[in-house]
Amino acid sequence: MTGPLSIDRRPRRVLVTGGGGFIGRHALPDLVARGWEVHAAGRSPLPSEMAAGVVFHLCDLLAEGDAARVVETVRPTHLLHLAWNAVPGRFWTAPDNLDWVAASLRLYRAFAACGGKRAVLAGTCAEYDWSHAELSEATTPLAPHTLYGQAKNAFRTLAEGTAGALGVEVAWGRIFFLYGPHEAPSRFVPDVITSLLKGEPALCSHGRQERDFMHVADVARAFVALLESNHTGPVNIASGTALPLSTVVDVIARLIGRPDLVRLGARPAPAGDPPRLAAAVGVLRDQVGFHPRFDLESGLRDAVEWWRPRC
Repeated sequence: MTGPLSIDRRPRRVLVTGGGGFIGRHALPDLVARGWEVHAAGRSPLPSEMAAGVVFHLCDLLAEGDAARVVETVRPTHLLHLAWNAVPGRFWTAPDNLDWVAASLRLYRAFAACGGKRAVLAGTCAEYDWSHAELSEATTPLAPHTLYGQAKNAFRTLAEGTAGALGVEVAWGRIFFLYGPHEAPSRFVPDVITSLLKGEPALCSHGRQERDFMHVADVARAFVALLESNHTGPVNIASGTALPLSTVVDVIARLIGRPDLVRLGARPAPAGDPPRLAAAVGVLRDQVGFHPRFDLESGLRDAVEWWRPRC
């Protein structure tokens, strides 16, 4: 019988949701390389290039009972929960954000009931009050203005609020702005890249908005580092450098050699678009011990080269 002084001798066994997604597909091989027993749950089997060393479990988290079944089968010591609705342009207001809160809570409770020890959950910078130029875990108020941000924040509140009673360590990674291979083509960075690679004008807003961009492989590595750390509570997953969107576009155009096709100001900026969203990364750097491998230049070069044969 397990008691308060018993030692958990199970191997490090992690269950990853959203393993086939934009971040998850980069996290899985990193976890395997670092010696984890890796299990992934999702609606569709993993592509062959992602399946090596990973045990896949067919699972629809939105279906009642599926999460509990998989958790009972795997009995993971750790949980990396990345799955959520991330359809570009839709996830901000999609009503199924409510379903994802409920599904995530079922998963979290099943994990705790099976003796899970540490859960790392994916949040968003959209939880913050975006009227503040720098977004800090310690000082910036939380005031999400979208259903997506509200849903994520609600899940965080409930998970953190019950962590002690359930005996689970909870860490919450707030994702900022990311880019890289396998990104949805309609998003900002691939839209600019694919337009220029096709020899078409890249139609952009004025580009003065400042954002913190991080390569998706570094985002995935940051989540793995958070999983392996003892940090609990929120941590910004970001590079720590906020640059104007026009700078990002300029770097892409220079890498491709088509600055003549950039059209800044050809599109209106979204209504209410914040002028600056900068992430404080002291917690990620000093407490988690994570440092990104890519700077903006090398990261965008990697993205360009991935898209080049696909255009």
